[in-house]
Amino acid sequence: MRLLIANSSALAATIMWGAAVVATRVVVQDIPPITLAVLRFGQGALLLLLALLLIAPALLRVQRRDLPMLLATGVVMFTSFSWLFNTGLQLTEAARGALMLATAPLWSAMLARMLGSERLTGRQIVGVLLSIGGIAATVIERGLTFAGGWQPLLGDALLLLSAFCIAGYGLLARRLLRTYKPITVLAYAMFLGSLLLVPVMFTEDVGAALARLTDPRLVALLIFLGAFGGALSHFLWTRALAVLPVTQVVVYINVNPLSAAVLSALLLGEQLSLVFVLGFAAVIAGVLLVNTDREKA
Repeated sequence: MRLLIANSSALAATIMWGAAVVATRVVVQDIPPITLAVLRFGQGALLLLLALLLIAPALLRVQRRDLPMLLATGVVMFTSFSWLFNTGLQLTEAARGALMLATAPLWSAMLARMLGSERLTGRQIVGVLLSIGGIAATVIERGLTFAGGWQPLLGDALLLLSAFCIAGYGLLARRLLRTYKPITVLAYAMFLGSLLLVPVMFTEDVGAALARLTDPRLVALLIFLGAFGGALSHFLWTRALAVLPVTQVVVYINVNPLSAAVLSALLLGEQLSLVFVLGFAAVIAGVLLVNTDREKA
């Protein structure tokens, strides 16, 4: 039952993230990326801290020696990822962005093996190359057919880096989860990571962004991003990391492109080309090759 709950938590988190990709694609057209990150994860952090304060205040206690690791975890996921993710989605489509996020299990597997002095098997190397080929196909198609200049390619690259942040977060959080509950790790990491973005936020036109919050649709999307795409989804993800190996959790990120692609096609009218579909299939196949060989590695 414990394993079932953990797997279900990871699955639910990635479905919410798929919806969050589409919501972010809409909101980031009106609210600059760093301001959006602060509003999304600042809101999520406050919800988590309030829940701890009301339900289990003892879980707010952490050792001073663990603060640097909590800060590093926050910087990777809620400072770096937030900026890369939001900026990338200003420049490229939601479905393509979700495809880049689908590479997170590859980075997770390679990082885990590098840090654990493990070697990739032949099957896993094929999986890595297959996924890279899928990404390359979509990028080449973008370069050959897109008339929007270099910006969409930059957006793809930023989202690819954000996938690396997801993998890094899993490894860092896993160490902290040996000592603390998932909600404690997440609350501190999200709070510290979003707090670091506050000074940078004022390099953007914050006043104009806040003035747009008179739009009820924009407010509703922000609440969704903070409560569900921020607090709840990341809590479920971190809870799964406390039970399952990092690569087994991160492989669920592949649900993200599917839900994001369907929602972006339905709600945003984005077109999915044959090359994109084939590239997506190659990425998924590659990730499965890497992770289904996990027990043998």
